[in-house]
Amino acid sequence: MTKEQAEYLQQWMFKANEDIAVINNLAKEDITAFTGAVCFHSQQAIEKFLKAYLVFKSFDFRKTHDLDYLLTECRKIDPRPFIDLELKNLSEYGVCVRYPDDFIIPAVADTIYFIDLPMRVKETVEIEISTSS
Repeated sequence: MTKEQAEYLQQWMFKANEDIAVINNLAKEDITAFTGAVCFHSQQAIEKFLKAYLVFKSFDFRKTHDLDYLLTECRKIDPRPFIDLELKNLSEYGVCVRYPDDFIIPAVADTIYFIDLPMRVKETVEIEISTSS
């Protein structure tokens, strides 16, 4: 991996970890008031972690917010670390919770699931990066 690729990878990880920090801060509050924000930042964190993995593997991917596509691309490289990840409908929260035109309020049960999911993806990607380095 070149120095530029390593820096790019670290930028993806930094931005994903920012989203994790937001999720953690919101989760300390009454999440019923912040379900949309939690789900949005969960989607964003997972998107960035998956893209970081693809960058680490020097795998070209199209510009997208579609987590199912990104997860499929990661599984093409090595399905093992990503086999148990269930993203449910998280891709929907990348846009529809942000604007009133497609407005939805995520269920609290989904939100609770999506609080923990980015941490699982983070751990998976960090393990893959550290064991492959």
